[in-house]
Order: sequence, then C-alpha cells, then structure tokens
Amino acid sequence: MAQLKPLDAAFVDAEDADRNASFAIGSIAIFEGPPPAYDDFLAALSSRLPLVPLYRKKLRKVPLGLGPPVWVDDPHFDLRYHVRQTALPSPSGEEQLRTLMARVMTERLDRDYPLWEYWLVERLDRDRWALITKIHHCMVDGLGGAAMYRAILDVSPEPPSVAAIQDNPSPANPQPSPLAVTARAAVNALLLPVYDAGAVQRALAHPARSVRQATTTFRGLARYATALPPAAKSSLSGPIGRQRRFTWVGASLDDVKAIKNALGGTVNDVFLAAITGGFRELLLARGEVPTRATVPSLVPVSVRRPGEEGVYENRVSALVTNLPVHIPDPAECLTTVASQLAALKSSSESEAGEAFVGLRRYTPFALASLFVRAVFSIPQREIVTVTTSVPGPQQPLYALGRRLLEIIPYVPIATTLRTGVCIFTYNGQVTFGITGDYDSTPDLDVLARGIDGSIARLLTAAKRRRGKRR
Repeated sequence: MAQLKPLDAAFVDAEDADRNASFAIGSIAIFEGPPPAYDDFLAALSSRLPLVPLYRKKLRKVPLGLGPPVWVDDPHFDLRYHVRQTALPSPSGEEQLRTLMARVMTERLDRDYPLWEYWLVERLDRDRWALITKIHHCMVDGLGGAAMYRAILDVSPEPPSVAAIQDNPSPANPQPSPLAVTARAAVNALLLPVYDAGAVQRALAHPARSVRQATTTFRGLARYATALPPAAKSSLSGPIGRQRRFTWVGASLDDVKAIKNALGGTVNDVFLAAITGGFRELLLARGEVPTRATVPSLVPVSVRRPGEEGVYENRVSALVTNLPVHIPDPAECLTTVASQLAALKSSSESEAGEAFVGLRRYTPFALASLFVRAVFSIPQREIVTVTTSVPGPQQPLYALGRRLLEIIPYVPIATTLRTGVCIFTYNGQVTFGITGDYDSTPDLDVLARGIDGSIARLLTAAKRRRGKRR
C-alpha cells in the first residue's frame, strides 16, 4: 500500500475538479503487419507485466481525505479488460485512426480498475496495425511512458523466450481495510511536524547550500509572477467541452538537427519554433493578429536525475514562455525562441516549480488537494497551450516480430486550453501529436499544416545559411 507522490496526486485532484478533462496521456504505436492474434498478444504482454508493477494496482481514496490516494493490488485483475481489440472501418487510413484516438482518449479511465488501457487496432491501410496506449497521468509522465515501451516491446525481431522474462507475480496482497488506510493517513498527517523539523534541521546543517537553494527558488517564483499576466485575448483560449480532436504531423530528426546546426539553438528550440509557426498560421487563418502575448505556453521540463530514466512516476517541473507568433521570419523566430528559453533556464524557473511541488510533502493533504481543485475549477487566461517534448527510443522496437514504424504522442488538455502539442522522437523520426477541443478547434489540421510548413521553411533557411558560409 503505497501513497501517491504529491505531483501524482495532483493529477487526480485536477481531474476531479475539471468535469471536462481526462488526465490520461497516451500514444499510437504503428507497426508493420499483419497484426498478431489477440491471444498471442495477451500472452506476450502477460509475460512482461512484472516489469510494470503498477499495471496490477488500482487507486484507493483515503476516507475523509486525510491523505493522498494509495496504490493497492487489484484482487480481480483481468488482463482482457485492459486490452481491447477493434478494427477500423473500411476503407481505413489515418483519418479513421485519428477519430478513434480522439474518442478513446476522451473517456475517463474507470478508477475501480488499474488506470490503463491498450487498444489493439486492426485493418490500418498499407498492411499495418496499431496499438493505442492510454495511461493515467498519475502513473507516469512522458518519459515514464517511453520507458514502458522499452518494457513491453523487444529490441530484436526475435523476441526472447518467455522463460527468460517470465516472473510469476506473487499473489495479490490482501486488501487493506478502510480503517487501516485511514489510520496510516492519520499517522502521516501527525508526523508532518516531524518532517518539517527534519527539513529545518537539514537546512541548518548546510546553511550556505540552503541559502543558495532559497535564492534560486525565490528568483524562479518571481519569474513565474512576471511570466503569468493574462494572455492577449484570442480564439485559442476559452471554455472547452469533453470531446476531443486529434491529429499529427511527422518530420525527420536529421532535418531538425540540420536546422539546429545551421541556425543555432537546440533540437527542442527547433521544435518550439515549428509549433510557433503553426500557431501563427492558425491565428492568421482565423483572421486574428498574432501578438507577442497571444500564445503563452506551459513547457514541462524533466527533473529526473541520472539513473532515473526507467522511473515511471512523474518527475517534472515547468517553464512558461510566450511563443513569438508575431515574428513571420522562421529563422528570426527560432533565434527568439532559443534566446527566451536560455533566459528561462538561467532564471531558475524550473527549479522554483520543482520546489513548489515539493512543498506538498510538508502540507496537509486536504489543504493541498483543495488548492489544486480550486486552481482547476477556476477559468484561467495565463496559459494558452502546453508544448511538451519526449525523447523516445532511438533504436527499432518490435512486437511479436513486427517492426514498430512510428510512435504518435497524445497530451491531455484541460481548463481553458483548447490545444496541446506533444513531440515524440523515435528511431530518427519526430512526430508532433496535436490535441484539440472538439467544438472550438474544427480547424486543427491548419495547425498541423502550419507546423509542417514551418519545418520546411526552417530547413530552407538552414540550407541558405550553409550556402552563404561556403
């Protein structure tokens, strides 16, 4: 019986507060065909379940809200409930897959069961099939989701023998009684002053380090305060419904690196510049004038330390940056994005976000939960979109001998965020997964084409720059 970590619990609270949000992250993995038989896929996945222990656990809320929810074994775990099988209508293609993905991700996961689903999708065109993964954000962040692919798939067309990876799980632990769950939460609440005292003691033992840490956190919080004025009013922000739209666009990682090498910045800077160009195209197509303050974006940042790559729980902080949609020139836009992100990193904003999340460890859960629910139940105008980048495996992966061709990421949206973009890299490819609110973003394809066009224009500018150097 393990308690949720503070940030993991926050995603549960946020979903409870926002009736139109599903805080499940997901992806589509597209494989070469033919698809495996359902029972064969179940057998292969069953042998890997010991590598992902949370797949057998479900959430239990603590009575009276005395503490965060806890993970308990599901005594009735049924793999067939979690792995669904479906087929696309004929003729099938990416449009039908987009529609299916939007519908799957719209529905909330049932908390009476472990919070994940796989969808085995047959009849994709060009002799392909797909696997949709859907996992609640309280279980994993983006990097955790990428690590799960490494756990359930193979690095060779010849999978290892089942005996080599089989590890029969121990019988499910007895279900803790409500009294036991409540008692543990009450004890933890009573021990909060002890935790506080320990934090103070550690600070006194290393005063210089503590002063530096406090100064860094203060600077970052000050940056947050100045970075979060209301965004300029636009159609990109406003009330959203429960239904979603989904699309994606791909690019070559080599092209992105060529742009970076010629024009400067980092790979992530190029990603954000391309997304900026996409939002500019969307605004112009809607007859709106892009300004410096039109598209402030939340940019999640991993705070994993070396050796934590395979940890599934959330280890993220965040930055907030205004995407420079007012700049039409792609090379100038990239330079501005790179400059802004470099300034944000030096401002310690991400460290402040991590410290702020850490404060939940020393805050009574009921109070922290109330704060999160209040934030997500009140409409906000400070952030317009979320743009997150996840580095995935850079070697080919296989499922029952079928080669994995592409991974398409999905990021959830909530409150007044009508769009969100997740970038995933896999085996030399880049895919921008784009989520939109169904009612307010019928033109989501315009954003996708704008991102694609921005990559092309950046590549042209990069070639021109290299030509001048020669």
